[in-house]
Amino acid sequence: MELTSKQRAYLRSMAVDLDTILMVGKGGIGADVIKQADDAILKREILKGKVLETAPVSPREAAEELAQAVGAQVVQVIGTKFVLYRRNEKEPKIQLPKPARR
Repeated sequence: MELTSKQRAYLRSMAVDLDTILMVGKGGIGADVIKQADDAILKREILKGKVLETAPVSPREAAEELAQAVGAQVVQVIGTKFVLYRRNEKEPKIQLPKPARR
């Protein structure tokens, strides 16, 4: 399911109050970072991460690579921070606004 702009805006507003719990450093996107991201996003459905100056990838690259690795969607990338979202089909925690009918 592709997120609508309204749903992205809703998720961005939720992410403002979230703590940054994932850091991508000089090791880049390795198995340990992917595991941490997958565990966090399974539990919370939304994840806020940061890419440190020592990382070999840009924040956009890190967000896209992690999103692909864990089956999530990139909600936002601003500066060194990014937000990912993946719906937990078994136990949904976030109620997204319904897409507008066309």
